Amino acid sequence: MRFSSPRVALIAASIAALPAVASAQTVTDTAQVQSGTYAIEPGHTQVGFSLLHFGFTYYSGLFSNVSGTLELNAKTPSASKLSVTIPVASVQTTSEKLTEELKSDQWFDAGKFPNATFISTEVKRVGKTDALVTGNLTLHGVTKPETLKVHFVGAGINPMDKNYTTGFDATATIKRSDFGVKMYVPYVGDDVTLHIAGAFEKQN
Repeated sequence: MRFSSPRVALIAASIAALPAVASAQTVTDTAQVQSGTYAIEPGHTQVGFSLLHFGFTYYSGLFSNVSGTLELNAKTPSASKLSVTIPVASVQTTSEKLTEELKSDQWFDAGKFPNATFISTEVKRVGKTDALVTGNLTLHGVTKPETLKVHFVGAGINPMDKNYTTGFDATATIKRSDFGVKMYVPYVGDDVTLHIAGAFEKQN
């Protein structure tokens, strides 16, 4: 192949010299997933939230630096257990002013209530790759039972760090006023939709 300029040729040669990264070889059959103790991989775990803003748009934000454990029993999913901790001060939005406001005592009061937690109490399989995970959600100092709709995405060896990893997507809708976060209700929506991307690395 001929290149129109030395610069283009140099770029092409540089790309060709990059080391090849193997693609992830994942399984999507839950029967093939390894049981065991897993820890949340925080770099690729995200807790997103969305709520109606003054009836005009759905506004979204994100929590990061999530930690926790999953005791996964692939053969008997109902025996699995999940524990998650979310640092409230990790909240992010596209508005720096709003991000700081959400950390204040008008909203999450991150100084007084630094963490939100979810501890499962029941796992119920509802399909080949889906489950309902019920547990106690603690937010803003209030604990309420909530249910996550969980979908298994895949599992396998991460080609970058060589760790055995399994991943899930989960959704839920909660009322923020149930947890004492009532600022601007009903003008800013009370119903908050959660969308969670969870990556877990096997520990043993």
